[in-house]
Amino acid sequence: MRAGAFLYPWDVIGDPAAADRVAALGVRQVTLAAAYHSTRALTPRHPRHRVVTAGHAAVLYPPGGRWRGRVPRPYPAGDWAPGDAFGAAAEALAAAGLDVHAWVVLAHNSRLGAEHPDTSVVNAYGDRYPWAPCVARPENRAYLVDLAAEAAVRPGAAGAELESCGWYGFAHLHAHDKVAGVRLGEAGEYAMSLCFCATCRAGYGEHGQDADRLAAAVRRGLEPVWRGAAPGPGWAGVERLLGAEAAAATRAWREHAARTFQEAAVGAVRAEAPDGFQVLLHADPVTYHCGANAGADPEHALSVADGVVVPCTGGPEALAPFAARAREHTVVAANLTVVAGLGKSPATLAADARRAAALGATELRLYHAGLASDEDLAHVEKALSRLP
Repeated sequence: MRAGAFLYPWDVIGDPAAADRVAALGVRQVTLAAAYHSTRALTPRHPRHRVVTAGHAAVLYPPGGRWRGRVPRPYPAGDWAPGDAFGAAAEALAAAGLDVHAWVVLAHNSRLGAEHPDTSVVNAYGDRYPWAPCVARPENRAYLVDLAAEAAVRPGAAGAELESCGWYGFAHLHAHDKVAGVRLGEAGEYAMSLCFCATCRAGYGEHGQDADRLAAAVRRGLEPVWRGAAPGPGWAGVERLLGAEAAAATRAWREHAARTFQEAAVGAVRAEAPDGFQVLLHADPVTYHCGANAGADPEHALSVADGVVVPCTGGPEALAPFAARAREHTVVAANLTVVAGLGKSPATLAADARRAAALGATELRLYHAGLASDEDLAHVEKALSRLP
């Protein structure tokens, strides 16, 4: 079973042993960040540093001429990944015999929203989410689609994985988060993720919903949640919160926006890429889910991309809807976290991989070889040696 590991360029640059150490795990591929959001990351084996703070979302290579005179445009990285950090790391990894694929984060960019507030998702209360550009807005799509093409097709990359290629919403790992005081549940998170920017208000109108009345219905439906009541699980909970007709209209508009954005982003990458370049989507089979693994209709996603990378943090069951629609040569990669410090179990990787394979996974993605401890990596190497 082909396995790949996630890495940041700063895990490799300045550490002469990094590429060979990753290759020795038994992985054949590295998914290397080319465009990434702000983060603070440990580098437990690096000879020069132990903590890297990426202060804002950035491209980890010099932005090209296509951005001349345009606003917004990608932000180059600061001292955490200067110059062509992606290219330097990719070269070192390739020298160790590893295939390199670009890891491209799209609709997740706090600096973009802070500097250009009109790009952001606006909830039913009028609050903006600066980390979440609305993927229905034409100007956002133009920016994100061009970013996908440039960041994916980097020299040294044989493929790309597109993360946040869809809706981002309320949930966000934010500095000093203080939002867990009320349990929103899945339905509450959906309601708090609905966008009411001018484009989305018009979109709801196309589906028979007056945007002002819909926003009022969202606020009214959330009142019991603020008092501590649970709205109920799954889509039935959304329907109870909003009403079935309004819920269906919002879902239809948002799924249309997500599908057409995914088509445009993958199409732009293919237009720039050489033959044989692989394009995967990080995806969740529940179409109304938001986040890094944005909701995607399995049949549609696999008609657009060469495959998907599916989060298995809550178990591998999310693989099955994609596997059921996979064709020959379609990639269904199980994304397994192998960092014990993040609450996961690298010691059970072999068994977890076999379970994922039984549900249709064709490949593995291991999150994250740069963040993992030496003990975690020892478990990974042992597990991969036992897998076919």
